[in-house]
Amino acid sequence: MSQQEPTIMVVAGETSGDAHTAEVVRAIQERRPGASFFGVGGERLRAAGVDLQVHADELSVMGIVEVLRHYPRLRGILKRLQGLLAERRPDLLIVTDLPDFNLRLAATAQALGIPVLYYVSPQVWAWRSKRVKVIRERVDAMAVLFPFEVPIYEAAGVPVRFVGHPLVRDTPTDRDPVAARHALGLPESGPVVGLLPGSRRSEIAQLMPPLADAAARLRQSHPDVAFVVPVAPSMDREAITGPLAEAGVEATLVDSSAFHDVIAASDAVASASGTATLEVALMETPLVVTYKVAPLTYAILRRLVKLDHVSLVNIVAERGVVKEFIQGEATGANLAGELERLLDDGEYAEGIRRDLAGLRARLGEGDAASGVADWALELVDAG
Repeated sequence: MSQQEPTIMVVAGETSGDAHTAEVVRAIQERRPGASFFGVGGERLRAAGVDLQVHADELSVMGIVEVLRHYPRLRGILKRLQGLLAERRPDLLIVTDLPDFNLRLAATAQALGIPVLYYVSPQVWAWRSKRVKVIRERVDAMAVLFPFEVPIYEAAGVPVRFVGHPLVRDTPTDRDPVAARHALGLPESGPVVGLLPGSRRSEIAQLMPPLADAAARLRQSHPDVAFVVPVAPSMDREAITGPLAEAGVEATLVDSSAFHDVIAASDAVASASGTATLEVALMETPLVVTYKVAPLTYAILRRLVKLDHVSLVNIVAERGVVKEFIQGEATGANLAGELERLLDDGEYAEGIRRDLAGLRARLGEGDAASGVADWALELVDAG
């Protein structure tokens, strides 16, 4: 191993994980310009200089039933990556998200004597808490985004550091709504609603129809409302435009790189649960959250999950700041009703904004990538 030119394998399988891990890669490159990277990721990691062996899209599956359906393909990818670990023997494996997949890969790394840094903890505080024991056996370092995760790992004997949430630094609070609307080609006057159906194929397939129905219903009471949808390059545009067309709704689709403009331009947002809800909250835009998976997946999750809330906004706040419509309640009628209240009831919307403003202080300084990069190189140098 060369301290000057470490080789690091990274695996990130979701849009947010791709972005967060790309920042870590760049932070490592600043410290070790000769470092080389290969593995799994999306366009952000590719742009950061990672030699992608597998694109993140190939791992974009959400839900227990959905994973089972794609299991043979996922297993083939896992075997391929296990082979790459054995062949290239990187100085470090950094994994982000995808716990079922990545913990199997981590086991291979441990068997080969390759240290493992896990960035963005699995939600052991929500379900499958016994997974902490597996993490203790397979992970050398756990970098977490939320302060409440630290004592969970400390109690289990897992080396852990709270690095802060990168969204604190990356999410602006001073975007001009009028300028944002102009940049997106939206009308300067009248209500604007952002629709965020998620980033995974299965997620979009489940959520886009009720979101489109909600938009159609909202347009009946607010004929001048405009809708805007940020679309990542990896997303299937037809999965978004199809339900909108069926509902008779016109919407402006923009590149996901304009996400902050979308939120700044919006008076209210309807969002899939996930990281996006936290980003919307940090910009203090009122929102409603929805979550829907295959019926069998939900039946299993109901028995396993021990949380009162599904959105990170409410989990971090430790109370119900925003409305959540889950599974059978994830209907166009429910979503439209809450969006209408957010648009029409100024006192209600302002109360939510005040609650959202208090979240930032709970999430650290925001320079997560630097903390992860420093820890990564500590592991490399110790090896």
